[in-house]
Amino acid sequence: MAGNIKLQICDTAEEVANQAASAFANLIRARSDAVIGLATGSTPEASYAEMARLHRDTGLSFAAVTSFNLDEYWGLGGDHDQSYRYFMNDRLFKHVDMQPWNAHVLNGKARFPELECRSFEDRILAVGGVDLWLLGIGGNGHIAFNEPGSPVDSRTRLVSLSAETIESNSDGRFFSDPADVPRCALSAGIGTIREANGLILLATGEKKADAIAAAVEGPFSVDCPASLLQDHGDCTFIIDAAAASKLTTK
Repeated sequence: MAGNIKLQICDTAEEVANQAASAFANLIRARSDAVIGLATGSTPEASYAEMARLHRDTGLSFAAVTSFNLDEYWGLGGDHDQSYRYFMNDRLFKHVDMQPWNAHVLNGKARFPELECRSFEDRILAVGGVDLWLLGIGGNGHIAFNEPGSPVDSRTRLVSLSAETIESNSDGRFFSDPADVPRCALSAGIGTIREANGLILLATGEKKADAIAAAVEGPFSVDCPASLLQDHGDCTFIIDAAAASKLTTK
């Protein structure tokens, strides 16, 4: 295995979701004003449902928590049903006691994207950095919207989406037509992500197996952005057996 990445291989996608939710719950119980990083997409949905259940059933409180989301489609306002602000409100924020002013999602309608990205970075610095960031992984190894070729020290910026990412996001789960998928997004950079104290990356299903193998066992390379996490001091991949199927060592 390359680098420092720790693996937790679960039998089911449900177990992946619960393990991730437990990690965030443990952090928040230990530090009520924790700073967490969040991801969107289909993989973390079950983790957010479990976090909401823990809030409802066990009193887990997000009242003092600050959150930062990885990315947002450029051109979509927060009221658009495919924006990531809408996603987070619908899947998590409205189900817990998160204070709206503490939930930071990049503004896809910002008039000046460079200023919006700089402000996002400044807000992370102002709260002392991210304690734990939740990540997903694309079929081409991208993390957030950092496509292959993204520099290891990249910062939050306006990026162009690859054809593969556009196609993946138009399979009916989100957009029904590739023409409807925005071509650009605001995304936290790989350098921004790597500065978090801890990282948890989730992957489920056989479609993610090649990307996981490249990230964990392949070279440290911009060709697979997730491989650029190999030298992070506290990075855990929580994956199911299907996503682990291409690994040679487990």
